[in-house]
Amino acid sequence: MQFKTTELPGIGKKLSFVTAEGNMVVLVVHHSGKREMYFFEDPDQDEADFSISLTSDETRELGAQLLGAIYQPVDMDKMKIFKKQIIIEWIEVKKGSSLIGKSIGESKIRTKTGASIIGIVKGEDNIAVPDVDVKLHEADVLMVCGKQAQIEKLTKLCGGGNAA
Repeated sequence: MQFKTTELPGIGKKLSFVTAEGNMVVLVVHHSGKREMYFFEDPDQDEADFSISLTSDETRELGAQLLGAIYQPVDMDKMKIFKKQIIIEWIEVKKGSSLIGKSIGESKIRTKTGASIIGIVKGEDNIAVPDVDVKLHEADVLMVCGKQAQIEKLTKLCGGGNAA
């Protein structure tokens, strides 16, 4: 992306650029501090599709937002790697499971499996981020997070198997 700067005698400066999608954005900064932003869907158009006027404070705030001062989006390449390694799965606590009647803390699920319980569906109730003292019962559905091997260990525990 290349910015083009043009001096506007008696007015200020005009800054313009063409986006990756082929649109053009023009910012006119007046000597008085007033800013006008114009959007052209077609850079060859004579008239803007829309425009807005901004105060210097609004311009600074918009610039800060565009730079990511408040919110930084996730790098999608990093997210793809993360998604390949971390799984969120739903596992039902089945009859015969050693987890039945024990709290999350007593069952030492995290220590035994490495997986974390991030939610529980208990009949009509939903518990988001349950405390360690929440007791597990047959037919509870656990929302768990972990790597594939960790999820498999917890699935065995929930099905009556041993995760050791």
